[in-house]
Amino acid sequence: MSQMRPATNMPSARKTTKNEPTTLEHERALAAAYQARFIGAVDEVGRGALAGPITVGITVIDIHEVREFPELRDSKLLRPETREELVPEVRDWAVGYGVGHASSEEIDDLGVTAALRLAGTRAIEHCAIAPEAILLDGSYDWLTAPEPDLFDVLADDREPVGVHVPVATIIKGDMTCQAIAGASILAKVERDGIMSELSKKYPEFGWDINKGYATNTHRAAIETLGPCDYHRKSWNLTSSGHRAQGEGTTKEAK
Repeated sequence: MSQMRPATNMPSARKTTKNEPTTLEHERALAAAYQARFIGAVDEVGRGALAGPITVGITVIDIHEVREFPELRDSKLLRPETREELVPEVRDWAVGYGVGHASSEEIDDLGVTAALRLAGTRAIEHCAIAPEAILLDGSYDWLTAPEPDLFDVLADDREPVGVHVPVATIIKGDMTCQAIAGASILAKVERDGIMSELSKKYPEFGWDINKGYATNTHRAAIETLGPCDYHRKSWNLTSSGHRAQGEGTTKEAK
């Protein structure tokens, strides 16, 4: 594809309702803007949790061959069993897909933005076909590789992170874009599975229900028992009045 400057953002989607079908409108617009055939779509899960990984999902669609899939929705709006049923369908629908993670230790070491970029890079590495341009849910591009500095040049053994293709952000993309919604489903199902498995080892934290997010019961358990190896120890884990950088909702995870 031709070399063009990276996109910054797509036009904000019109107001939508929870029951309104997703479309391929933004995917087709991005493909047209960059004469691209293979469009990636990325979403993250777990950014605001107190424990567990940050997880990033990606789908890659062939804009020449893709079929409409309006049943895809933001993963948070779907019942858990519906999300799980959709996973194999999303994998069949996309020409490439992947899920990547950054551990709680990596989040502590790198910070939220760099951890997201690391998880996103790992997700893309799983794709059978690499994206030529990417739609990213949200308003901030955390996926594009930063400009290298002297430390980057000297640290040749470090894991390369970030992408070098156009990235376009779109607010609430998981509610409007079919490919982003598909990525959100892949990411949420995989991360929820991880947290459910970890809850068997640490049942006192209620991760089978809260998935590591900052609920009152989760914070109370940390206050009583202290954090475990899967908590983000650089975060404020016990005070609901002060949120650490990147921390999200205190509601129970859906």
